[in-house]
Amino acid sequence: MVTPAAKREAVAHLQALLDVSERRACRVIAADRSVIRYESRRGNDVGLREKLRDLAHQRRRFGYRRLHILLRRDGITINRKKTQRLYREEGLTVRRRKGRKRAVGCRAPAPVLALPNQRWSLDFVHDQMATGRRFWVLNVVDDVTRECLAAVPDTSISGKRVVRELTDLIARRGKPGMIVSDNGTELTSNAVLEWCGAARIEWHYTGQAHPECFRRELQRPDAGRIAQRDAVHQSCPCPRENRRLGRGLQHRAAALRAGICHPGGLRR
Repeated sequence: MVTPAAKREAVAHLQALLDVSERRACRVIAADRSVIRYESRRGNDVGLREKLRDLAHQRRRFGYRRLHILLRRDGITINRKKTQRLYREEGLTVRRRKGRKRAVGCRAPAPVLALPNQRWSLDFVHDQMATGRRFWVLNVVDDVTRECLAAVPDTSISGKRVVRELTDLIARRGKPGMIVSDNGTELTSNAVLEWCGAARIEWHYTGQAHPECFRRELQRPDAGRIAQRDAVHQSCPCPRENRRLGRGLQHRAAALRAGICHPGGLRR
């Protein structure tokens, strides 16, 4: 019972139960009467709370830090701690997803003018090398001309890297009317949100990824990738790849060759 709210509740409980004065109840719990009689002068912030709820409903996977950036973009300048307090009091905490991922949001409408640079789509595709290391490709596609404006491959692409690539692309091609992407972590980072506000570009998030070029090539079925990877391993054996099999499989293979055990298990 260290918070002022808990002390006020205790004093009210003692007054109602034992029919004692406020002075006596404060003396029993060692509380100052100024704490019990304090009345907050803080405003209710009705308009700010409504704005925060609307933004949280539009961006369901955004925390208070990202919502704070959106509030500043709309001209509302407040302390980040106040945003966090209102966010917690309104019960807007992002819940952890359970089970499979479900689409959140809606698809962006088609552009009115069939001209280049009306709407760009961004998405990540990934695949795995023969060594087992994954790599990612950031694809930027013009939805009207169906032209792949950029394909950035790397083993790790952060939000700041996305901003740099888009800045260079805009310097060459011009500013788009809208950018569409899913709710990926790199595409909803603080760096991307601050860049959109500074560049004055509308960024629309959808729950489902937009089809991009190179998807059929880089995201083939698992069976095809596994068969191709196994073929590469058989044609190019090396000690580094053999270590991936694990010591247990190597010992079991040696036991099978020596006739110590059969395929069903160890002989007794």
